[in-house]
Amino acid sequence: MANINVSFQVIPQVDGGDIYAVIDKAIEVVQNSGVKYEVGPMETTMEGELDHLLDIVKKAQQACIDAGASRVISMVKIDYAPSGVTMEEKISKYR
Repeated sequence: MANINVSFQVIPQVDGGDIYAVIDKAIEVVQNSGVKYEVGPMETTMEGELDHLLDIVKKAQQACIDAGASRVISMVKIDYAPSGVTMEEKISKYR
């Protein structure tokens, strides 16, 4: 399968804790995954194979729970094209 882009946002429920510290744990999962990624102010975008990227999202959600969140809401966007799609082709003209 060709490369695709998956963007996701985790919204952890943290009672009396630091929400950003929990989100940092989700981002660590992405950083340690070996996929190409970019962290944005509202979501993280990754590039790779769909099944692998969705597995990373699942692990990021669990990392939030492991870091103290009682619940995690996740928003996921998938950009798929049979020939493949890259982050670079979308944003290179802005850099």
